[in-house]
Amino acid sequence: MSASSSALPSAPFAEVSARPAPVVGPSARFDRVASDEQIERAADALRAHGFEVRVVPDAPAARAAVRALVPPGAEVLNVTSQTLTAVGVAADLEDPAQYDSVRPKLVASMAAGRPDDARRAGASPAYVVGSVHAVTEDGQVLVASGSGSQLAPYVYGAGHVVWVVGAQKIVPDLATAIRRLNDYTFPLEDARAQAAYGRGSAIAKLLVVGLERPGRTTVVLVKENLGF
Repeated sequence: MSASSSALPSAPFAEVSARPAPVVGPSARFDRVASDEQIERAADALRAHGFEVRVVPDAPAARAAVRALVPPGAEVLNVTSQTLTAVGVAADLEDPAQYDSVRPKLVASMAAGRPDDARRAGASPAYVVGSVHAVTEDGQVLVASGSGSQLAPYVYGAGHVVWVVGAQKIVPDLATAIRRLNDYTFPLEDARAQAAYGRGSAIAKLLVVGLERPGRTTVVLVKENLGF
C-alpha cells in the first residue's frame, strides 16, 4: 500500500458541510503563505506521489510556467478559477491566437441548447488548467466542486493537468484541508457566486488525489497568496 493511501483519514468527509459558517477568528490563518520549509515538504511529498512540481516566486513566474507547460496551439480548457484570473493565465488560455481554447466552445454549445456537446468537450481536453483548494504537506490534493464539471478532466479525462496553487493553500494534512475548505474557502466562494450569479455555491463533490501517473499532472506552487 502506498504512503498516500495509508495516510487518508477514515472520516474527514463526515465533517464537510454544504453551507459552512462565515470566515471568523482563527480561520484567517488559512490566508497565510506557507514557509519555505512547508513548501519544500509539500513539493517533495507530491513528487514522491507522482506529481511534477514547479515552485515559483510570484504570479508572473506562475504565468510563465503555465505558458511553458502548455504548448502553443494545444487544445486546452481553463477551469473557472480566481487563481488563474489573478495570475493572468485565464486570458492567455482563451486567446485563439495562442491556443485551441475549449471554454468558448462550451459557452457556444450551451447557448445553442446543446449541453451534451458542452459536457463531452469539457470532460476530455488535451490539457486542463485550474487550481485546487488545498495541498497537504504529505502530498495530497483536495478539490471541491458545486457541479463537478472540472472533476472529470482532473481525474482522468484530460491528457495533462496543470494546477496553479498559491502557497497559502498548503496545510499539514487532509483533516486540516477539510477545515480550510469549510471555514475559509467556501464562505469566500459563496459570496463571490452570490455577487456574480445571484445565487450561492455549495460543496457538492470532493476530489482527493493522493497518487498520480508520472508526467500527467504538474502542480505550480506559487510563493504568494493567490485565490481562495
